[in-house]
Amino acid sequence: MTAPIDGAALLDEVEAFHRRFNIFPREAAYVAVALWDAHAHLLDAFDSTARIAFLSPEPGSGKSRALEIVETLTPRAETTVNSSANALFRMVEADQGRPTILFDEVDTIFGPAAGDNEPLRAFINSGYRRSGKMHRCVGDGANQTVQPFRSFCVVAMAGLGHLPDTIMSRSVIIRMRKRAPNETIEPFRQRLNEPEGHALRDRLAEWADQVRDQVTGAWPTLPDGISDRPADVWEPLLAVAEAAGGTWPERARAACIELVAAAREGDPASLGVQLLTDLRDKVFQGADRMPTAAILEVLVALEDAPWGDMNGRALTSRGLAKMLGEYVTADNKPIKPRSIRTSSGVPRGYYAEDLADAWSRYCPLPTQGAATSATSATPQVNKGAAVAETSGVADSAATPHLTVARTA
Repeated sequence: MTAPIDGAALLDEVEAFHRRFNIFPREAAYVAVALWDAHAHLLDAFDSTARIAFLSPEPGSGKSRALEIVETLTPRAETTVNSSANALFRMVEADQGRPTILFDEVDTIFGPAAGDNEPLRAFINSGYRRSGKMHRCVGDGANQTVQPFRSFCVVAMAGLGHLPDTIMSRSVIIRMRKRAPNETIEPFRQRLNEPEGHALRDRLAEWADQVRDQVTGAWPTLPDGISDRPADVWEPLLAVAEAAGGTWPERARAACIELVAAAREGDPASLGVQLLTDLRDKVFQGADRMPTAAILEVLVALEDAPWGDMNGRALTSRGLAKMLGEYVTADNKPIKPRSIRTSSGVPRGYYAEDLADAWSRYCPLPTQGAATSATSATPQVNKGAAVAETSGVADSAATPHLTVARTA
């Protein structure tokens, strides 16, 4: 009978192996990557599998090296750059067992010049769930039948920039960066270090066999605030941490909270959410209505936002209406501009009551001090009493002291 393996000590060794060759931007990343390596050996115990993505804005940030270390630690690892979806799901169906698929230079697959890669995106998305399948016609000529192919498998990616939002939401995101002059790592020598990684891989596989029954069907306790897709992503990793024991359950939950928050902050795909958040925190700031012209002037003046350069031009009233029209009011009607009566006319604009439901559903909780965060934009939109009246203050005597973006 095989002697029991100390799972916590083994994960410590896996983490230490990564630290020899990788410098991750956050301590939480070492925890997540070690758990992800282990979860790859327990795929059949889970209903979903987290993707992991090593991303950076510039080359030379250690992404490919991170993928290289993962390759030594995971079962049946297969590195690819341009495999087709058809080749990949046939690989998943192979008798050898489900592979760990490693996509290097994934930006060449999904970047702006990559062309149509919807089948590959569908493979990565559908394979996130045990039930994931792709259907193809097989046979010759008229003698063809529809055959389902499984796509459920473990996937790691490395590339520049960002990935499609559907893939990002299914992934643990590790944002890499170039090493600083004072940061040193051990050079990875395949002939010397790969056998070390494979020895750890084999021990992970042995430990996985020992805890498989314990992990199968486990429901780990998720941290407060982790739900929906992030819960699906982290549940297998937290189950691995609980099976390992030691300090890993606590470290795993802390890493989960930190990396989920970091992914939300850095997700450029949520342009609509950024618009809603900027409207709440930097434009309306407690006002009950705002004319479109004033809204656009504040948005365009924000230095840390994209509204001044939307594909070469500033956000327009038409663009604002299109983006907000994707969201609905509390009574399930699309958010649309409405007339706002003022002493100087009836401009079109937006009411806070129409936006309130979308703010509550999509925007992160406002940080302390958000009510005064738009003071830098105030001089740009202080157009006097006519605009200030639309801030919802009926007392004309107070009007001269108000601006569209309220300050203390």
